[in-house]
Amino acid sequence: MNIHEHQAKELLAKYGVEVGTGFAAFTPEEAEKAAAEISTPTIVVKAQIHAGGRGKGKFKEPEAGEKGGVRFAKSPAEARQLAEQMLGRTLVTVQTGAAGRTVRRLYIQDSVNIARELYLSALVDRASSRIAFIASTEGGMDIEKVAHDTPDKILTLTVDPATGLQPFHIRKIAFALGLKGDQVKAANKLISGLYRFLSEKDVSLLEINPLVVTAEGQLVCLDAKVSFDGNALFRHPDVLALRDETEEDPMEIEAAKHELSYIKLDGTIGCMVNGAGLAMATMDIIKLYGAEPANFLDVGGGASKEKVEAAFKIILSDPSVRGILVNIFGGIMRCDIIAEGIVAAAREMAITVPLVVRLEGTNVDLGKEILAKSGLKIVPADDLADAAAKITNAIKAAA
Repeated sequence: MNIHEHQAKELLAKYGVEVGTGFAAFTPEEAEKAAAEISTPTIVVKAQIHAGGRGKGKFKEPEAGEKGGVRFAKSPAEARQLAEQMLGRTLVTVQTGAAGRTVRRLYIQDSVNIARELYLSALVDRASSRIAFIASTEGGMDIEKVAHDTPDKILTLTVDPATGLQPFHIRKIAFALGLKGDQVKAANKLISGLYRFLSEKDVSLLEINPLVVTAEGQLVCLDAKVSFDGNALFRHPDVLALRDETEEDPMEIEAAKHELSYIKLDGTIGCMVNGAGLAMATMDIIKLYGAEPANFLDVGGGASKEKVEAAFKIILSDPSVRGILVNIFGGIMRCDIIAEGIVAAAREMAITVPLVVRLEGTNVDLGKEILAKSGLKIVPADDLADAAAKITNAIKAAA
C-alpha cells in the first residue's frame, strides 16, 4: 500500500527525521490558511498523487497553467491561487501514464536553501532477506539513470537482522553521501530513525529523493515515498487508515473484496488463472503469440463458484478487454466448480467477446461436459499453447 508524501513525512517526523514544516490542504481555503503558517519567504505548493516526476509533470487542463505539479508562492493569497489552478485537475507524469492522476490534495511546505541534493532509500531486499540501504550523491535524478550511467556513484548496503543497524553502517552511508562533521551526526539520527521506521511499520520501500544538505548544513528530507507490505497491514490499523482509494484502480479494489489477486495491465486479453506461476506463464504465452494480456488475475487454489463469477465481472468491467482466456489446473480446485462459475457468469453478463477455456486436473471431464452442454459460445482448448493460439486468432478475426 502506498501513501502520500505528506502522510509519509508525518510518520517520519515521529521517528526523529527532519522533514521541514508542511500541511496538507484539500481546498484553496485550506491552502491559504496553511501557507500563513509557513515562515519562509517562499512557499512550496506540491500536488499529492501516488506517482513520481510531479515537478516535471504537465496538467491536461489549460486552466491549470503550464507549470508542473510543484509550484512556488510568495504569499498565502498566491498559494490559494495556485491551489485553485491545481486542485481537481489531471496531472500527467512519467509514472502516471497518459491518463494521469486527478489532484485531490496538496502539500503546502516551507522552502529550504539547498546546497546539495542526495539520494537515499531503504527497502526489503528479497535476495538477501535483509533491509538494504541505497545511497547516492546524485539526488534529484532518476536513480535508474544513475545506476545505468554511473553505477560507481551508488552504494548498496544490507543490514544483518541478527545484529541490527550498527554505527559502521551509518558511517559507511554518510561517507558515501559525502557528509562531514556535524552532518555525519545528523545522518546518525536520520538513518537510525529510518531503520526503526522500516522495521516497526513493515515498510517494503522508502525513498527520499532528494535528501538535501541545506546552506546551513542541515539534512532535510525534501520528498518521501513510502510503500507498506500489504500482508502486514492487519498489524497497523493506523497505517491502514491512511489508505487513499481514489489513487487505486477501482477494479483492483473490487478484486480485493473477493480475495482475488488482480493487477490491471494494458493489453486486450483478459486472463483468469489459478496460481501465480501459471498466471505468469499464461501472460508470457499470450505475448509469444503476438497479443498482450489485459490483467493478471489469480483466483487462488480453492476458489468457489461465486469467486469465479466475481472474477469474470471484474475482467469484463475493463473496456479494453477483447477476449478472455481461462487457464485452470484443478489440483485443490475442481474443474467442474470452475465450469459452473464460468457458465453462470457468462449467462448473467451476456459475454460478447471470444472466450477460450483450458481445463486440466480434478474432475476435468465433468468440467468440459458442463461447458459443452451450456449452449454458450465457449471455445475449449487442449493445452496452453492451443488456448493462446485460439484466443489470439479469435481476437484478430473479430477485429
